[in-house]
Amino acid sequence: MATPSPFARSTAFDEPRLPGRSQTIEEMYSVPESFLEIEIRNPQTHGFGRKMFTDYEIVTKTNIPAFKLRHSVVRRRYSDFEAFRDILERESTRVNIPPLPGKVFTNRFSDEVIESRREGLERFLTVVAGHPLLQTGSKVLCAFLQDPSWDKAQWI
Repeated sequence: MATPSPFARSTAFDEPRLPGRSQTIEEMYSVPESFLEIEIRNPQTHGFGRKMFTDYEIVTKTNIPAFKLRHSVVRRRYSDFEAFRDILERESTRVNIPPLPGKVFTNRFSDEVIESRREGLERFLTVVAGHPLLQTGSKVLCAFLQDPSWDKAQWI
């Protein structure tokens, strides 16, 4: 009995995965049933000396009913993310909350460090906001992403 070559063309991809009708153009290109897009952009550094800090613009677009707004823009600093993560851990004991990007103590206002932190914060929010239990059951998630006057003291 001959063993098939591992380089032989597979027929597994020649058949449709699910039998049934084809998608219509409208179905292929319409807005998905539910979506949540988060982008962190436009970091700005404020203050002088020991009072310096950087905040980030969070742009949220969604059609998930738990969110009050379909489109929102808020600004948050790293300490806000730390408080938000702590509150999420207390609020959502069944969900494993990922870590934030680490604290930086040297050159923390360099363009490279700010960009690296922006990317890490965006990854963090994408994972957290993508969790179905948090999307529908977390009040602090919706407020953090959409309320411009969000204050950690309201949640502690």
